[in-house]
Amino acid sequence: MQGSANVSLKLADIEAIEIPLPPLAEQQAIVARLDTLTERTREISEHLDAIEAEADRLLAVRFRDAIADARLRTMAEVAPSIRRSVAIDISKRYREVGARSFGKGLFVKPEFDGAEATWQKPVWIEECDLVLSNIKAWEGAIAVARKEHAGCIASHRYITCVPNLTVVTAGFLAYFLLSPEGLEQIGFASPGTADRNRTLSLTNLGKILVPTPPVEVQRAFDALQAKIAGLKVKHAAIREATQALLPATLERVFASAG
Repeated sequence: MQGSANVSLKLADIEAIEIPLPPLAEQQAIVARLDTLTERTREISEHLDAIEAEADRLLAVRFRDAIADARLRTMAEVAPSIRRSVAIDISKRYREVGARSFGKGLFVKPEFDGAEATWQKPVWIEECDLVLSNIKAWEGAIAVARKEHAGCIASHRYITCVPNLTVVTAGFLAYFLLSPEGLEQIGFASPGTADRNRTLSLTNLGKILVPTPPVEVQRAFDALQAKIAGLKVKHAAIREATQALLPATLERVFASAG
């Protein structure tokens, strides 16, 4: 295919492409083998999906039971917003985090020089912070900072809430805020109609009511969350390996046919 703006394929060029053609019976056997492999891959994926769906249902049931008679407290009481301002040093390098929407956690951006900072009033991130994007929290851009995120910074667009660990755990709090009920409250606390103008108000955030069962119950729930998260990591590795089987098999087939 040639061209810069409008890349086109000439009929004569495609007609000239040589294709390795083993005997028809061998081709049919190869196709049958690939079809079987595709079907097995689909079955594995469906099996893993079913296991994860059941695990998520178990988590939801455990959470419902945990908060059944729990006392409601405000975010300002259990996890107040605390901003640790960063004075950017142009001679140092920094790691910046961002929060993915839909509860997909934090991610670390490439390290950069302080002289490259183009935004104002960054904040420090510490382990166990509850990190919320003030423009995307309504979309689930809410996550718990882990050990690997400590010492990173975030832009002024992020809110860091620090849980009182004698009352609430970060994992339990994040699960609630990412639940339908929690996201509904986050939505009410983020007025506006346009996508990027739905800014989470600090005042409104502080008024959100969260359930606070005994902290021991919350820690047990977090342990279950961690096990299920670990299970999903293993499943992701299995999916990646099975999805690589088909292209690898195709490559071997055509290499041998050539």
